[in-house]
Amino acid sequence: MGARQGKITLWELEVFVATAQEASLSAAARRLDTSAATVSQQLTNLERDLGTSLLNRSERPVTLTPAGETFLRHANAILDTADAARAELGGLGALSRFRLGMIEDFDSEVTPRFLTEVAGDLERSRFLLETGASHRLYDRLEERALDVIVAAEIGPMQAGHEVHPLLEEPFVIAAPRGALPERPGPKALRALPHIQYTTRHHMGRTIAEHLARQSLGFPHRFELDSYHALLAMVAEGAGWTILTPLGWNHARRFQDAVDILPMPGRPLGRTISLIARRGVLGELPGDMAGRLRGLIAELVIRPTARRAPWLSQSLRLR
Repeated sequence: MGARQGKITLWELEVFVATAQEASLSAAARRLDTSAATVSQQLTNLERDLGTSLLNRSERPVTLTPAGETFLRHANAILDTADAARAELGGLGALSRFRLGMIEDFDSEVTPRFLTEVAGDLERSRFLLETGASHRLYDRLEERALDVIVAAEIGPMQAGHEVHPLLEEPFVIAAPRGALPERPGPKALRALPHIQYTTRHHMGRTIAEHLARQSLGFPHRFELDSYHALLAMVAEGAGWTILTPLGWNHARRFQDAVDILPMPGRPLGRTISLIARRGVLGELPGDMAGRLRGLIAELVIRPTARRAPWLSQSLRLR
């Protein structure tokens, strides 16, 4: 033990941080694309190097010891510094892996094109893509499970984040083709069933709170968390819903059967941004934001504005 004590490796730190966050050796192994046996051995090495126990590995889920709680803060700081050094010294090509989180709204067209283009710059990198709701992507960024996320802004940004706004978009009504006037009011909307986007997600809560502030109540029987499911029901004439142009664009096969129309009352919008931990990846986040803006203009804004010209002023790049 004396021969190795104190010789901590970055790989040991990565394994420790992943295990602490996943609370499972097997889950950490999947995240790091290695075996559970390798994870266990690296943790043993690290605890031997430090001369203390960091994890209660016999517990399910795995928990941190008091020493592990203290060391986790330092391990994250060391890994951030190492990432920043790689980016500064070696440029884009120094990254051995790139972990990207994207909101589902982009996964049909923007995300594949973006990954294809970025792969040409990061020739030595392996890519991990995770899609999901914005609040979950923020959590994964904070856990160091992702390097960069593209998500809706959901509140004040933390001081440790760098934020690159990409797109502003309004919330809109999606209704069966021809079922509502061009600017539907509350009376017209109450004549059709409301299909609600789930309030379990931040976007659904934002919509519900906005309507409540204006005393616009629309009873509903269905509360769904899938753009495809929402728009499939709208296309079948089952009712109307509230989403964004990105959501409408995401489920293109229903567009011919669905109108998008302005919301009644005060407008409501959101901003989609690229977010990374500040100072870790050098110029990479800004470069990626610039590339994404071009793809969003080509694949989202222009096609949507052609089908719904009234959106041309409110759906715009940042």
